[in-house]
Amino acid sequence: MKEIDLHGALKKYFGFTQFKGLQEQVIKSLLAGDNTFAIMPTGGGKSICYQLPALMQEGTAIIVSPLIALMKNQVDAIRGISSEIGIAHVLNSSLNKGEVAAVKADIESGVTKLLYVAPESLTKEEYVNFLKAQKISFVAIDEAHCISEWGHDFRPEYRNLRTIINKIGDLPIIGLTATATPKVQEDILKTLGMSDATTFKASFNRPNLFYDVRPKTTDVNKDIIRFVKKYDGKSGVIYCLSRKKVEEVAQVLQVNNIKAVPYHAGLDAKTRAKHQDMFLMEDADVVVATIAFGMGIDKPDVRFVIHHDIPKSLESYYQETGRAGRDDGEGYCLAYYAYKDIEKLEKFMSGKPVAEQEVGHALLQEVVGYAETSMSRRKYLLHYFGEDFDEVNGLGADMDDNVRNPKKKMEAKNDVKLMLETILLTKEKYKPKEVVNTIFGNSNAMLQSHKTTEQPFFGKGKDKPALYWMALLRQVLVANLIRKEIEEYGVVKLTQKGNDFIDSPVSFMMSEDHTYSTESDEGIISNAKGAAVSTDEKLMKMLKELRKSVAVRQGVPPFAVFQDPSLDDMTLKYPISMEELSNVYGVGEGKAKKFGKDFLVLIANYVEENDILRPEDLVVKSTGVNSSLKLSIIQNTDKKIRLEEIAKSKGLEFNELIIEMQRIVFMGTKLNIDYHLDEVLDEEQQEEIYDYFMEAETDGIEAALTEFDGDYDDDELRLMRIKFISDVAN
Repeated sequence: MKEIDLHGALKKYFGFTQFKGLQEQVIKSLLAGDNTFAIMPTGGGKSICYQLPALMQEGTAIIVSPLIALMKNQVDAIRGISSEIGIAHVLNSSLNKGEVAAVKADIESGVTKLLYVAPESLTKEEYVNFLKAQKISFVAIDEAHCISEWGHDFRPEYRNLRTIINKIGDLPIIGLTATATPKVQEDILKTLGMSDATTFKASFNRPNLFYDVRPKTTDVNKDIIRFVKKYDGKSGVIYCLSRKKVEEVAQVLQVNNIKAVPYHAGLDAKTRAKHQDMFLMEDADVVVATIAFGMGIDKPDVRFVIHHDIPKSLESYYQETGRAGRDDGEGYCLAYYAYKDIEKLEKFMSGKPVAEQEVGHALLQEVVGYAETSMSRRKYLLHYFGEDFDEVNGLGADMDDNVRNPKKKMEAKNDVKLMLETILLTKEKYKPKEVVNTIFGNSNAMLQSHKTTEQPFFGKGKDKPALYWMALLRQVLVANLIRKEIEEYGVVKLTQKGNDFIDSPVSFMMSEDHTYSTESDEGIISNAKGAAVSTDEKLMKMLKELRKSVAVRQGVPPFAVFQDPSLDDMTLKYPISMEELSNVYGVGEGKAKKFGKDFLVLIANYVEENDILRPEDLVVKSTGVNSSLKLSIIQNTDKKIRLEEIAKSKGLEFNELIIEMQRIVFMGTKLNIDYHLDEVLDEEQQEEIYDYFMEAETDGIEAALTEFDGDYDDDELRLMRIKFISDVAN
């Protein structure tokens, strides 16, 4: 086919004068009748790769697509460029008999060029028999990663597509996906029986996107509100993993005057469509959604994508962040990460078949690696998709938090050599966890069965923590000294570069990893990025001195007056009235009344003397949901109802109830849980922990666990802290 025809057709049907990226080569391959596989990032113009050939050729192209909303979107777009409404049709479970007959008539008469079907529809014999008798130009499989059990959206129906296509005829196939690791690509080609396919892979680099990962604190909603308010009037998407969280976050945004709507599969179709339209038509600025939202939503000017919860795989993360900045303008991708979210996701997997669990765990480990890495996030992400990136000269090289705020680096040449030698000496049969256990000297059943624990190299690196070795392994992987074996997913093997390194080691500068607390911190936030970091050091110093003198006067530890995060928040908000002080993080009405007077006088004088403009708009309103929960907890503990019962009745995990109770006492309200403590700890034990908190410099649970060296568990210490704060501070 002449090139001019191709450009002429592009102009005729779509009004464009030139192709984007690899579109032209992909289309030529398909028009030549070759099996074709196209891997293009979100926003790269995948759909034209099958729409244009379908419009140019005789017959009907079958487009297999996973979502009804996505099909509808595309059918509307194609009908918009033609006078024939029958040019594109959908064939799925949403049609009645009359509608199905009309679709068939259009196909038979040759009007229909694109027929969108769900994979489930193709399993129906009547449809297969009908299509067998028609002139079909080719089959396109969109979102082809759904075929792979290694993909982020595995659909078993997709795995039978090859058999069904064979029944319809000997047809060229084009598979398209926006995300696919080398492992997924191999799986797709194998399952579709098209190992001969010509593969086109566009760069996955989106240089206009800024990647940022922040530790997730209990105050994540407050941080999100501050962030969104900077983008006033601009479009953004916030992803949460559960419907409950979607509703909660959307509500918090709404009461803080942000035009936000929720979107999840639990809403009826009418509401979902309405909310989607509000977002597209700019009647709403922010959509808070589960992953049910966004596939095929072509809104080019999304300025930010926030992950309230870290997703289950890097494919999902890439796909979802890819919805930002599709117009090549700025896109900010912010994710909140806490390891406890990963543990929650692992818990969800526990009921699934073992093979599925293994895949899920392997994908989650990649997410952990990305969230915790100190190297260029762009480089890490692109490496995951099998692409090299030059972090010095590459496009968008400085567009990530780790590059803008680099971590310290240290020489790790000898440790890398030790790691590579350990992998060789254990015959390259272990996954990262086992490699680290071997180096660190942590025995388990697997290492014992291979007699690794008896080897002289076992435990050779026990002078450094296991977390250090895991961080190093991730960086060695990205440096391409080792690779993960595709067939035995997760097993690490040396590359040629790795073998060369053992023979002649060279300098290896390791980035120090972020330290992420695994504490499910509920009110004790470290001044990590994402917490309300003090912007006024001078005021902070004065507040700390005042806190100390108030503590001495009251005979309590300073943290029992106000905690550091509360002081941090005061330096941001400069409260000068009781009402404003009650809106400070971790300060309720009770606490404000008990300790607040001196602090308000100090801040008011400071504001006046230094001529400070107070940011009143930073006051984040609560939805009132928490206040009804708070009231219920206070009433139930007053009635001495078992804490386990209270948690169950409120749909909370036990540790979530503890977090809520902590929140209540930290904000100045008394709670009496003596009846529960008397069941789990005797008088002497209670006294010992109580005395510890009275003398301690910090009320952090990590410090208490270290002090008691395993005598008490996490929950016992947290519950005693609740009693202590309630007694001495409220």
